[in-house]
Amino acid sequence: MDRSSRSRRLVPVVALAAAAALALAGCSSSSGGKKAAQGGGAASAGKAATPRMTVALVTHQAPGDTFWDIVRKGAEAAAAKDNIKLVYAADPSAGNQAGLVQNAIDQKADGIAVTLAKPDAMKAVIGRAVGDGIPVVGLNSGLSDWKKLGLLEFFGQDETVAGEAFGTKLNEVGAKNVVCVVQEQGNVGLTQRCDGLEKTFKGTAETLYVNGTDMPSVQSTITAKLKQDRAVDHVVTLGAPFALTAVRSVAEAGGKAKIATFDLNKDLAGAIKKGDIQFAVDQQPYLQGYLAVDSLWLYRNNGNYSGGGAQPVLTGPAFVDRTNVDKVAEFAAKGTR
Repeated sequence: MDRSSRSRRLVPVVALAAAAALALAGCSSSSGGKKAAQGGGAASAGKAATPRMTVALVTHQAPGDTFWDIVRKGAEAAAAKDNIKLVYAADPSAGNQAGLVQNAIDQKADGIAVTLAKPDAMKAVIGRAVGDGIPVVGLNSGLSDWKKLGLLEFFGQDETVAGEAFGTKLNEVGAKNVVCVVQEQGNVGLTQRCDGLEKTFKGTAETLYVNGTDMPSVQSTITAKLKQDRAVDHVVTLGAPFALTAVRSVAEAGGKAKIATFDLNKDLAGAIKKGDIQFAVDQQPYLQGYLAVDSLWLYRNNGNYSGGGAQPVLTGPAFVDRTNVDKVAEFAAKGTR
């Protein structure tokens, strides 16, 4: 999710079923849901008293990827507070994901929150949504492209900055030879993570592609690499489930490679506490889902733009290791970190 700056500062879901889930007819009580500033409504008892609206959250989630469960929990919390009917749909295929966005347009959703892992494939359908007056915000993937595609706001992590910070962290822990495991070819955010790492890492870095929808295959591919190249001292994964699988690969290969990863979940936090994983980068997926949905309510009811409509709202990166994992473990146990 790179913008121009490279500063160091700081499942498959079946398309038909997901399309059916996007049958939003009769869900919105306001005919003016696609326009900004419809008039702010008072909130009572922690829940908005504004007219009911429908928001479609459409992601590129692959089956078994627990990261998106956390995003969805955040989105559901915001929806409950804001009197929103949230309709979630996902497909890792960019073409199918675009079709799900079109379904939301056809069903006259009041707002759409979408990920842009493969922005070129989403350009046309987002253009149709914007042309129909439906506010669209981005989250997680697409920091380099959200403005030019016409999105109102973006919530997520600058993946290049995160990658650069990761490379610096690897230098600090003494890594010399790393393999960066990419579970989905063509996903710009994942590519930017490995590219950013290579920019600041002083050792040797190699990219290893795996089939992220087939975890046994992921394990065997990493195992084979570690057996073939005993010089690898660190395996870098780009998602918590893949880090946990890499733990088994290291054991199977009989090597001494250490593991570090992007993203966090309950089991990953436990693995850090045990010492099976050295550290993780947390981009706060719960916050991404929450802010994306809440922003559409704010736009409709008060004409607000987070970031002034020109800047992204960054939710990471932050490192979690054995020195601070206890601070987030209780939230990870609840499935919100």
